[in-house]
Amino acid sequence: MALELYRDKNHACLMFTDLIEEDGQAVQANQFLIVDDDTGAIIDPGGNLAFNELFMGMTKHFAPHKLSYIIASHADPDIIASLDRWLTSTKADLVISRVWERFAPHFTKVGKTENRVIGVPDEGGRLPLGRHELHLLPAHFMHSEGNFHFYDPVSRILFTGDLGVSMMSGADARVPVTNLKNHIPRMEGFHRRYMVSNKVLRLWVRMARQLDISMLVPQHGAPILGKPAIEDFFSWIENLMCGVDLFDDRAYQLPQGYIDPVTRQMRPSVRPA
Repeated sequence: MALELYRDKNHACLMFTDLIEEDGQAVQANQFLIVDDDTGAIIDPGGNLAFNELFMGMTKHFAPHKLSYIIASHADPDIIASLDRWLTSTKADLVISRVWERFAPHFTKVGKTENRVIGVPDEGGRLPLGRHELHLLPAHFMHSEGNFHFYDPVSRILFTGDLGVSMMSGADARVPVTNLKNHIPRMEGFHRRYMVSNKVLRLWVRMARQLDISMLVPQHGAPILGKPAIEDFFSWIENLMCGVDLFDDRAYQLPQGYIDPVTRQMRPSVRPA
């Protein structure tokens, strides 16, 4: 079932949170549909695990054959592993960073992406969507080399990909967060590992504070709703040490342990029999 993030008579933003079975084998992921009049775009459509449910789910709100864009924040499998099926089932173009423009075809059959990829330059740009437009905002190294966030000025929603992610699933991922202090423990481990450095976080915050934002919506976990929670999020990440900030020479040592192929666990130093 789609969660309605925004709707007026001409414009809608929908989030799908529960298309992947909760069997513990795949991370929870959100997918998004934006419709403006007769123009539609899917943001971060996900992998093959989500394709059937998302395709069928969106038909209740927008005809897939009228889809204009498949928009990808970056090229991880949970973002666009289903690309071949979307390019087969629709006439939509893929919108993705130029960094990943020639890697995306690895998700498809030969020739499927020909003349169907819009490569976004590092500085971003504005993408026409119906009577309005989406702002493609630079978000490089958070966590991908070529990475973008998507701001919808009609709903004032900023779709943030892997920034703002929380480790949640099921109904919890559908409830917007308004108290960031209680939410940080669900975000901290992920951000310390997956965000590349504090420098890029600070640069991003300086840019994002120029926008009028009603909601931050990440690709995993719950949205962050309201100006107080959003400002608390900005203040938290601009001071967060992460990624290479936390590494020193101890992180790069020749390995001594063994992986046991039976238990699939690491043994400290004894080779499994």
